[in-house]
Amino acid sequence: MIEHFDVLIVGAGLSGIGAVRHLQSAFPMRTFAILEARTAIGGTWDLFRYPGVRSDSDMYTLGYRFRPWTDAKSIANGPSILRYVRDTATETGIHRQIRFGHRVTAADWSSAAAGWTVLAEHDGSTSELTCNFLYVCSGYYRYDRGYTPEFTGIEEFRGKVVHPQHWPEDLDYAGKHVVVIGSGATAVTLVPALAESASRVTMLQRSPTYIVPAPAEDAIANRLRALLGPRRAYQITRWKNLLIDTLIYQLSRRCPTMMRKLIRSQAIEELPDGYDVDTHFKPTYGPWDQRLCLAPDGDLFRSIRQGRVEVVTDRIERFAQDGLRLESGAELTADIVVTATGLDLLAFGGIRLAVDEKPIKLSETMAYKGTMLGGIPNLAFTIGYTNASWTLKADLVAEFVCRLLKYMDKHNYDSCTPWPEPAVTPAPLLDLQAGYVLRAVDQFPTAGSRRPWRLGMSYAHDVYILRHGRIADGTIRFARCKSQSSFGTDDHRTARPDGRAMGAG
Repeated sequence: MIEHFDVLIVGAGLSGIGAVRHLQSAFPMRTFAILEARTAIGGTWDLFRYPGVRSDSDMYTLGYRFRPWTDAKSIANGPSILRYVRDTATETGIHRQIRFGHRVTAADWSSAAAGWTVLAEHDGSTSELTCNFLYVCSGYYRYDRGYTPEFTGIEEFRGKVVHPQHWPEDLDYAGKHVVVIGSGATAVTLVPALAESASRVTMLQRSPTYIVPAPAEDAIANRLRALLGPRRAYQITRWKNLLIDTLIYQLSRRCPTMMRKLIRSQAIEELPDGYDVDTHFKPTYGPWDQRLCLAPDGDLFRSIRQGRVEVVTDRIERFAQDGLRLESGAELTADIVVTATGLDLLAFGGIRLAVDEKPIKLSETMAYKGTMLGGIPNLAFTIGYTNASWTLKADLVAEFVCRLLKYMDKHNYDSCTPWPEPAVTPAPLLDLQAGYVLRAVDQFPTAGSRRPWRLGMSYAHDVYILRHGRIADGTIRFARCKSQSSFGTDDHRTARPDGRAMGAG
């Protein structure tokens, strides 16, 4: 028999585990399942195993709203974050609802049945499941590969070439010469970690990135936790950090010249006297055109001061047998080259969507409140903020979905579909100018030129819209099924296995 669930969640990472936690609390009698393509909980934090892997957001905002972060470090390492996600999954039994090794390939909405038929590859075969509501929490990049440009002569290199997304467990870099290509968050994380045992580490960048030193521990948070307890201290610290992050972002957008000078002055303080700051740490783009990179306790700058890290700003001409030749004529010898060159994005985990057997092209859809797709019934998705912590948006989306389902229960609706107005013009869903975004943004849904289709990048605004705004705002169309459901009910609603209507509990 085909298994049926009230809600199917795609992805058992940070977003998916949080989504089920919210749904369980709101609907203890509903049926849920998580379909996870990989074999473990954690998503990003289980996948990335490179040295020093950590968050580039503080854990008081990257942590869930409902579960305080209690470790001393605010900028946490990957294993700590993975443990936090897995503990969240096991403490309420969410882990028992996960179907590992199930990669969702397609989902087709039936208007007659008011439900989704979902196909998932598992152990070489295809499983079929049905659900009333589909909730995609698969992130936005490809898990099976990272992005590596085509490098001339790479096959001639006699050393090891490694992408951080596929870090070998047995890679020995102690005493080796390591060149890290890139200057984004991954490179900024990797370089000081590698420098602890490598004989020399070179960060090779085409152009500089904004890198800001930040305390690894939040002294105020730790003090508040001792005085007020973990839960109250967590909420206060969360809003403190939100306000600080929002202020930095707004100043970066409104007063870029001032912020350029401030970030440059911080770099000068952190780097050795006479260091060529303007060559290696003065980007050509404005602050927050791309994400700011954090250096916990200034670890990257410290490694440079200690002579263990060199930054080279140049372009690669080609690989050679013993390293890299640069366009300037310089040569870099290397035993290991790490291509921290970015991610490949993948919208909705590559799921093929259809409505009544008509295929949907994602790039031709428009995102409603950054949570649903215009013209697609009973579907929500999570894409976090580009200018703040991912989980801030993930929590709000989950709260909105719970409110939406409660509204549908109250009014006996089976389906909900946002419908764009003809006058709304498209805009990019992801507003960063980073290369990994620009390479793939045309594969994603668009945002719109005005509310509720305009992309929200303000947490405070989204708190009002998603947590407190009207559900029936005139944009979502609600409907009741007009014919007998193919999922086994002759009522006007899709029934649960125990005979009750969807969400009746």
